[in-house]
Amino acid sequence: MNTYAKAETLTGAFLAPLDWARSAALVVAFSLLTALAAQVVIPLPFTPVPLTGQTFAVLLAGALLGSRLGALAMIAYLCEGAVGLPFFRGGAGGAHYLLLSPTTGYLLAFPLAAFVTGYLAERGWDRRYASAAAAMALGSFVILAGGWAWLALFFRTAGEAFRLGVAPFILGDLVKIALAAAALPAGWALVRRKDAR
Repeated sequence: MNTYAKAETLTGAFLAPLDWARSAALVVAFSLLTALAAQVVIPLPFTPVPLTGQTFAVLLAGALLGSRLGALAMIAYLCEGAVGLPFFRGGAGGAHYLLLSPTTGYLLAFPLAAFVTGYLAERGWDRRYASAAAAMALGSFVILAGGWAWLALFFRTAGEAFRLGVAPFILGDLVKIALAAAALPAGWALVRRKDAR
């Protein structure tokens, strides 16, 4: 039976050895994936925060790249958008959008969410569906908590911020988590099959 290093990620297992050039390419690739996911926008009439595909990309980056590279990919994404590339929701860009929009709290939480998810994945939480879902749920919690805290400043009440910035997204996040978590154990099964040959 094969065992995997405690700090190994699924991407690291597939692409080993993961040198600095491959690591840098993965950071850029996942920053671009997040930018692409940000263009999937479903406006909600009762809140200034729309549904997007970003959180799916953030959690996947953490789970597949690990804590350090996942967080770096999200920092790269935020920097790319801050310098004016149309990488934020619906093609927005610029430092003003990153720092002064209703979605600022969510965006600034992305690196920490990827780090948390990746940290748990490095410790084997991505090998089984339930623990992979739990790792991603914790990452999602970080994003929602960041968004909630920022919106509380906008609305001056935590209850209103929760109603508009957290509650509408719980179901969607659960669906994203279920989809992303299903892919991870399947990926590890492929690695084990490859190693068995």
